[in-house]
Amino acid sequence: MKKLLLSILFIALGNAVFADVNLDSLDYYLSKRPEFDHLKEQKINRIKEEIREIGNDPVVLYPLYVDLYNEYSSYIYDSATVCVKKLTDISNTLNDKEKIVSSTIKRAFGYLYSGLFKECFDILSGLDVQNCSDETKIDYYIVKSRLYYDLADYNNSPDFRKTYDKKGNEIIDLAIALLPKESARYLQCVGLKKMKSGDKEGAIAAYQEMMNTRVCSEHDIAIATSSIAYMLGLQGNKAEAEKQLILAAITDIKSSTKETVALRNLAKLLYERGDLTHAAEYIRRALDDAYFYNARHRQLEIGYILPIIEGERMNVIETQRDRITTISIFISVLLIALIIAFFIIWKQLKDLNKAKQIIQQSNENLTEVNNHLIEANKIKDEYIGYFFSLNSEFIDKMEAFQKFVKRKVNNKQFEDLNYIPKNLDAQNEREALYSRFDQVFLKLFPDFTAKFNELLKPGEQIQLKKGELLNTDLRIYALIRLGINDNEKIAQFLGYSVNTIYAYKTKIKNKALASNEEFKQKVMEIKSI
Repeated sequence: MKKLLLSILFIALGNAVFADVNLDSLDYYLSKRPEFDHLKEQKINRIKEEIREIGNDPVVLYPLYVDLYNEYSSYIYDSATVCVKKLTDISNTLNDKEKIVSSTIKRAFGYLYSGLFKECFDILSGLDVQNCSDETKIDYYIVKSRLYYDLADYNNSPDFRKTYDKKGNEIIDLAIALLPKESARYLQCVGLKKMKSGDKEGAIAAYQEMMNTRVCSEHDIAIATSSIAYMLGLQGNKAEAEKQLILAAITDIKSSTKETVALRNLAKLLYERGDLTHAAEYIRRALDDAYFYNARHRQLEIGYILPIIEGERMNVIETQRDRITTISIFISVLLIALIIAFFIIWKQLKDLNKAKQIIQQSNENLTEVNNHLIEANKIKDEYIGYFFSLNSEFIDKMEAFQKFVKRKVNNKQFEDLNYIPKNLDAQNEREALYSRFDQVFLKLFPDFTAKFNELLKPGEQIQLKKGELLNTDLRIYALIRLGINDNEKIAQFLGYSVNTIYAYKTKIKNKALASNEEFKQKVMEIKSI
């Protein structure tokens, strides 16, 4: 079922009118060529199956081998030759001179297609068609005229070309005289003669009229469009010639024609206009067809063109490679420069980050210094006020003491001098000093006691007695927090010996959670308000 649908599709495509063809259309059909060849093989196999079923009846076998020959004639030369041999054998068996001559003409036509011009000439020269039918005579005259035309193309010498074309025209006139007027074959022969005679317009008109009859085969359409393309090329209309060659090549693909010139001529035309990619592809395809069919003269013709196209394409590839190499070198240099620039930028960014870190650290240090200065200013303000007040009280007491002594001396009450006022008692003065110190310090560090206890081990926290603001332990570290680290000054202030201060500090350090230096640092980190 799938094969049947595929066949219907290709038949529909074969009947389509190619209003607008281009290289994309040809590439599409080239990709589908195996399917068309498969249909061709199916048709050939059906004929072979009929031949096998017939047996040995020569009367019935002859037309079947004619059909098989027609399928092979432009498809595979060797298979067509086998068919001709079968036709010759059958004709000899039937002793039918008409069929013998017809088979011989077919053999000559095969030689012509394969490029064996001498062999073709020898066969045709030995044939006598005077007593044959008009159909056989037409075949003979067409093959013989084609022989001279192809010799003219192959020789390509101006003098010989003129002679061969003239002889071909004389012979094709004999075929034209026997053909029905306005038939497709008649118009094809007229077009061929006009083309070989240099009548370009007349040849184009004849071939177009032939295709308008709609009874010619796809192979005939390919020949007509290829010939029209040749005429248009001579007129300088390369664009329209290209379209006609594309149409011819597509029709050849659809009919599985391997003995063809359309693809080769199209490759040559594309090479001339600079499309080396398509030219190289199509000339290789044309060479594949020539080898497939075993057309020797086509192989030689393509052999002249292929090296030129491939050589030019290689030059373009070399130029492109050189350009790519230059671009690659340029890109490599740019890449190296980019890497160097990236490295420089990366190093600068790294240095910038270091600078930022230094600035940030400096800012943090400045902030810390500012905080210390602010704290120091607060402490200074508080304790300056405290000592001004303390000095003022001390001066007042000294004045009172001076008046007391002066009064007693003036009154000659010397014994009363033994009774110094109670407010001048040294112990009381020291306790008053500590009390004032505690008040001022806790004003600056209200949560000092709580924060200090957090630095001590559980169960070792300092418990103040009722009425105490600070005790000796706390007072020692309060002085340290204020920046007084000299043990002698601490001892002097608190009225203890230096050893006693050491003993107090050691006792506290043993209760601390952290090491000595870390403990002291954490004490210094207790914030003021």
